[in-house]
Amino acid sequence: MNQAPDPEANTPIKQRLWEIVFEAETPAGRAFDVILMWLIGFSVLTVMLESIPSINAKYSTLIHGLEWFFTIAFTLEYALRIWLVRRPSRYIFSFYGVVDLLSCLPTYLALLDPTHSSFAVIRVLRLLRMFRVMKMVHHIRGANTLMRGLRSAAPKITVFFTSVLLLSIVAGTIIYFIESGVEDTKFTSIPISVYYAIVSITTVGYGDITAVTALGKIFTTLLILTGYAIIAVPTGIVTSEMINAHKQDETTDACPSCGVHGHLIDAKFCRRCGEKLD
Repeated sequence: MNQAPDPEANTPIKQRLWEIVFEAETPAGRAFDVILMWLIGFSVLTVMLESIPSINAKYSTLIHGLEWFFTIAFTLEYALRIWLVRRPSRYIFSFYGVVDLLSCLPTYLALLDPTHSSFAVIRVLRLLRMFRVMKMVHHIRGANTLMRGLRSAAPKITVFFTSVLLLSIVAGTIIYFIESGVEDTKFTSIPISVYYAIVSITTVGYGDITAVTALGKIFTTLLILTGYAIIAVPTGIVTSEMINAHKQDETTDACPSCGVHGHLIDAKFCRRCGEKLD
């Protein structure tokens, strides 16, 4: 079921534009999303090419022209979305609203300060909209399931993170007392030793600091094995929450006020702004 724009201004033209811009069930809506995706991709590529001195020196005029073309196109699209939604402020301050605004600002800011032009690469975030292309329902559900799983697992992950941090502090203190008495030791303080403990527990092993005593090496080995033992804990927590979240079916309809997707089939209000769904 497609959501309508503001019922007070529900003209056929506005209704049609809403379906094209915010929905992806119609051929026109899919075509709009595909064209938008290509524009974003080419605009990001243009910014990347501009950072190459040899290419920028040879094609600077063309690159600047393309940059303004993309900026004007994205600005018009941003203004169109604001006009179509029922509550513009809710869309403007939503995640996609902020990303849409940031994708337009760098070129305008470059008029005042050329160093801002490189920030146009933030447009790559807008490729997140491709989840709606060709009614990719399973991708939309996957993204929303992941986000709900992460939100549900946040308290448990916080406890896990705190526990690992405390373990690192204790381990760092121990390795400091083990290695600090060695000549030319790199374990010159407890904070540096905690850093070493964290690197060992996470099994990263930069090698910039290493234990030289036999006891220090044995202790480091225990830290690494401990890291392997606990590394699966956060994965299991998030996976469990994602399984619970996946049990809830979703629709691809967009909220008429803020434009957000991913509502439950029986939802009567927007999951983000609380607006009543039509």
